[in-house]
Amino acid sequence: MAKTPEYFVGKTIVISGAGSGIGRATAQIFAREGANVVCGDIDRNAAERTANQIIQKGGKALGLVCDVTKREQVDETVQRAIEAFGRVNFEFNCAGAAGRRASFLEIDEDLWDKTFEVNAKSIYYSMQAVLPHMLEQGGGVIVNVASMSHKRGAPGSSIHYASAKGAVVSMTLGVAREFADRGIRCLSISPGPVRTAFQEAANTSPELMERFKNDVPMKRFAEPEEIGELVLFMCSDACEYMTADSVYVNGGGGWR
Repeated sequence: MAKTPEYFVGKTIVISGAGSGIGRATAQIFAREGANVVCGDIDRNAAERTANQIIQKGGKALGLVCDVTKREQVDETVQRAIEAFGRVNFEFNCAGAAGRRASFLEIDEDLWDKTFEVNAKSIYYSMQAVLPHMLEQGGGVIVNVASMSHKRGAPGSSIHYASAKGAVVSMTLGVAREFADRGIRCLSISPGPVRTAFQEAANTSPELMERFKNDVPMKRFAEPEEIGELVLFMCSDACEYMTADSVYVNGGGGWR
């Protein structure tokens, strides 16, 4: 909750991965608070569907195809946001994927490179695209999605993914500290398991899904909206002294 009533009204957020899951939930939450929402997703139809849902409820949104592994598409998304709404106040870098599950010795070079490309290099592209604009306007907030897996290393299934998300945490820390005195805040969120299509896309076995759930003291996965509400708070004027941190939201699990 922002300190200032209607704090988000008229402000603009760019969200990657807005076609589904956490990205879509966050887009709808920011729209609820009156923000202009630029919905980017590799699936054009999904991005436009999220934007249209917002518009049908009286909000302002733009749906754009954006493959975050392609710098020119990331740059174009930020530029289109500025052209449509005048400025970008917030960027939520949510797009990511685990690729496929694999033990460490099963990880080949192609899987390693693709995992880093979609989860880490994409965030490097996204922050470089928006930072010059935020610096020119005198401020902004960037929130990156990391993962609880970087604390555990994800042995046996996803060391490649955990390593990429560890890079996100380090990159967030570095950018936050480099630009902290110029009105920029940069944070990451490290969720535990969330109830989205992410696990299905990674071919997560039912046994591994059950193991994930049993590791959470609350005995359930997070809902996408629970992450989205956290993003809203982190971007608000109730959170102005927080930067460089990764916020862990995992139902009490993931530490052992």
